[in-house]
Amino acid sequence: MAVTTARHKVLAFLMKTRTASAREVSRALKMSAATVRHHLRVLTSDGRLEMTSVRAREGRGRPEKVYSIPRAALGDNLSVLSEALWIEAGSVKVEALAKRLAGESDFKNQIMSKRLNLIVEKLNQMNYHARWEAGAAGPRIIFGHCPYAAILAKRPELCRMDAALLKELFGDEFEQIAKIEKGQGLCVFVK
Repeated sequence: MAVTTARHKVLAFLMKTRTASAREVSRALKMSAATVRHHLRVLTSDGRLEMTSVRAREGRGRPEKVYSIPRAALGDNLSVLSEALWIEAGSVKVEALAKRLAGESDFKNQIMSKRLNLIVEKLNQMNYHARWEAGAAGPRIIFGHCPYAAILAKRPELCRMDAALLKELFGDEFEQIAKIEKGQGLCVFVK
């Protein structure tokens, strides 16, 4: 059996069952446990699988690792849904969206470094992979990831929403000077 064929069979089995241990895969596919463990390691290291838990074996023996397909690899329909919602809403005010996303956050009374740390923490809860740096002209807030990348091509106004979100959280204007392009680079905002 070719390596890629065996690996594809392991992936196909996990797509069907959603979760399984090496022992379960080995029995179902009639492959040696060592071969299955090897393929599971390779598939996990390249991100096509993830180890989701460890469970005790029945009877004696070491606990078993349980593997599954990562949630992101399963796909979703969020870009289609968000586009439909955007069209249904008609004219969307990005400032209102920013205010809603900021929530009850009131960081404006904190000293600047504490305020920036709280803002970065809030942004990271929203999957921006953010950080801040001191700059000669003032602080810079950097996004390592765009959580709206799936719809950004159709909705570039979301970049304005990010600037409005920073204004809402910080209490002052931010200007975007760099932008993540096609998943590459960073978004950089300066005060």
